[in-house]
Amino acid sequence: QVQLVESGGGLVQPGGSLRLSCAASGSSRPITIMGWYRQAPGKQREWVAQGTVGGVAATADAVKGRFTVSRDTVKNTVYLQMNRLKPEDTAVYYCWGKIDSTAYWGQGTQVTVSS
Repeated sequence: QVQLVESGGGLVQPGGSLRLSCAASGSSRPITIMGWYRQAPGKQREWVAQGTVGGVAATADAVKGRFTVSRDTVKNTVYLQMNRLKPEDTAVYYCWGKIDSTAYWGQGTQVTVSS
């Protein structure tokens, strides 16, 4: 059974940093893409960033220049380094991974940016 487990969320002041981690387990197939979505209260879930098994990374315009996604393909782990956080970054952040044509999701981790 494939599982994705996030960690690293919490409360941070505006301008601060957090690093999210997501570890995948239970798959004998390669996880071709791993990445992050987020969902703020009252809003739809939105794509944030992703990294492919080949090392190609992409981030949404809203976080470009502040967030960096990276992968450790040996550990089946994806990271999201979040710098210069803003109150509008407050959301539940969900890790996801694509195996063949199926997407798997983590349970989410809360990130709150507030003074």
